[in-house]
Amino acid sequence: MLGKYSHLGILGGAIVSCAIVVLVVTAQLASPQQATSKSLYVSYPPADYQTAADRIFLIGSAPSVGKVSVNNKFVPRSQQGHFAPVFDLKVGKNTFEVNYQGQSKTIVVTRSAAAKTATPKDNFAPNSLEPQGDIALMPGELVCFGVNAPTKAKVNVNVAGQEIPLKEQTNQIDLPDNKAVLIDKNQPQAMYGAGQYLGCAIASAAADLGNPTYKLEVGNPPTTVSQAAPGKVQILSPTNLDVAEVTVEGGITRTGAGSDFSRLTPLPKGTKATITARQTGNNNGTPANWVRLDYGGWILASQVQVTSGVTVPPKTLVKSVMSKEREGATDVIIPLQIPVPITLEQGTNTLTLTLYNTTAQTDIIRFNDNPTVSRLDWKQSSPGVVQYVFNLKSKQQWGYKLRYQGSNLVLSLRHPPKLDKSNFSKPLAGTKILLDPGHGGKDSGAVGPTGYTEKEANLYAAKLLANELSMRGALVYLSRETDKFVELSDRQTIIDNLEPTLALSVHHNSLPDGGNPDTKGFSTYWYHAQAQSLAMYLHNYVVKDTGRNAYGVFWDNLALARPVSAPSVLLEWGFMSNPSEFEQIANPQEQQKMAKSIANGITQWLVTAAN
Repeated sequence: MLGKYSHLGILGGAIVSCAIVVLVVTAQLASPQQATSKSLYVSYPPADYQTAADRIFLIGSAPSVGKVSVNNKFVPRSQQGHFAPVFDLKVGKNTFEVNYQGQSKTIVVTRSAAAKTATPKDNFAPNSLEPQGDIALMPGELVCFGVNAPTKAKVNVNVAGQEIPLKEQTNQIDLPDNKAVLIDKNQPQAMYGAGQYLGCAIASAAADLGNPTYKLEVGNPPTTVSQAAPGKVQILSPTNLDVAEVTVEGGITRTGAGSDFSRLTPLPKGTKATITARQTGNNNGTPANWVRLDYGGWILASQVQVTSGVTVPPKTLVKSVMSKEREGATDVIIPLQIPVPITLEQGTNTLTLTLYNTTAQTDIIRFNDNPTVSRLDWKQSSPGVVQYVFNLKSKQQWGYKLRYQGSNLVLSLRHPPKLDKSNFSKPLAGTKILLDPGHGGKDSGAVGPTGYTEKEANLYAAKLLANELSMRGALVYLSRETDKFVELSDRQTIIDNLEPTLALSVHHNSLPDGGNPDTKGFSTYWYHAQAQSLAMYLHNYVVKDTGRNAYGVFWDNLALARPVSAPSVLLEWGFMSNPSEFEQIANPQEQQKMAKSIANGITQWLVTAAN
C-alpha cells in the first residue's frame, strides 16, 4: 500500500496533483514495454542527427532470431535482440545502413567541426576584441585585454591614452567539459595559442576609461589596423558604490560572471551588499548582466534591485544570539541591523555559518540543550567576517532552512526523525519520503532500444519503490503520479514545502555522444554533505545485494540534489543505452528486486543514522 499523498502549494499558485487517499500501487502499474515487434527498430540517433562528438552509438532492437548488420557488418546483440554498436565519426556526413532480414533503416549523422573563427591575414578576428560588453572593476584590480589576430604581429591596446602591449600566447591548455568525466575522457588538451594576444594593467583611481582601442601592425611593409572594442571599461569609486538587494528567494550566487561558474550558498531574499564589479556574461547560453557583491559572489543583475547614491555601505553589528526549539526543528535567531551576505558549509559533526560585513559585539548566547546541536561557537575570523560553528551531536545532518525575517537571520536546523523502534514490522514509521520520478510529459529523457522511454521507466520504478517503502511504514509522496511535465524548480519547491525525511529522485541513465554503450551499473548522486552518507551507503548496498554493476558515487550539481531542507539524492537505476542492462530495466521482476533492495538499503541507513 502506498502512503498518503497531500496537496502541496508550489510557485505561481499551481498545485501538485495529489489526492489524500491510500492506493494499491501495483494496480496502477503498466508493464514496461517489451520488444515484441517483428520489425527492425532504431531508437537512437534520429534519422538526421548532428553532433560534435567523434563517435556515436546506434541503439535499437529487432527480434532475436536472425542478424542485424550496420554497413554490411554484423553487430553484437543482447539475448532479446537489442543492440548498441559504436562507430567513429568523420567530420561531415556519416551514413549508416541498418539491415535485418530485408528490413532497412538509413541513419545520417553529421559531425560538426570544432567551432573556430578564422583569423584574417591582415585584420583582427571578428568578435574577438575584449571586452565584448561593458565591465566595471575596483581600483587596484587587474584589467585584462585580449584579441585574436594574425600570428607574429605587433598588437597593443590604447586605454584612456595609455598604450598597453599585448603578447602572443603559447602553450595554452583547454580544459575538458565537466561531462567528460562520465565518458572517461577527463583530460586537458594542449591548445595552440598562436594568434591570441593578451595583456593586463592596473588602474589606481576611479575613472571612465571608455572603449579600449586595439592597434595591429602586420606584414612587411606593415599594414596598420585600429578598432575599438564593443565594451567600455569603468573603474568604480570605493566611496560611491551602488547597493544591491536580493529580490528573489534564494538568489543564485556564483564564483564568476556566468552560469557555468560554480554555485555558492544562495542568498536569502532581502540580502544587501555593495556592488564591486559589473560584467556581461553567459546565463544558460544567453548574454546577461552580472554584478559582483562585496563578499565575492556574482549574481544576475535581474535578481537584485540596485540603489545608487548610498554613502554608507551595508554593514551590521551582531550582539546576542538565541535558539528556540519547536516540533521537528531548532530555530537559531541572529538579530542584525541589515541583512548581509552569508555562506553556509556542512562538515563532519559541524555546520559553519559565515556572516560578511559584520562585526561582533557578542557577550551572550542563549542555546539550550536540543536534539541537534551540542555547542555553538563563534569568532571574528577577520575584519567584517563573523563565523558561527555549530558542533553537532551526530555526523548526519537532516536539513536546514535559511531566511531573513526583517533583519533577523533565522537558521532552522531539522531534528533527526523519530523512528518507532518497537515497531519491527514498520521500521520506517514516523518518516516521510519524497520520491521524484524524473522527466515526464514533453520531457521523455533517455530512450531504450525498443523505444521504451526513461520517463516511463522512472514512474514505474518510483511506484514500485513507493510500495516497498510504504510497507515498511513510511509515508510516501510522489512529485508526479502520471505522465506529466513538472518543472525542476517546482520539484525543488515540493521538497522544501513538504520537508520530508529524505528526498530521492528516480532516474535511469544514458551516456552523452562519445560514450561507450557497454557502460552499465547503478549510481548515486549527491550535492550537499548531508546527503553523501546516504548516497554512498545506498550505492554499496544495492550493488552488493543485487549483483548489479557499480557505476559509482558522484558529487554532482544536479537540481534535484541541491535542496537543503532534507538529504536529497538522485538515483540512476541502470543504463537505458546498454542493451543487456536495458533487459533488466524492462523486466518487471528485475525492477521489483531493485525496488526492494533500495528500500532495504534506505531502511538500514535510516535506522542507523537516526540513532
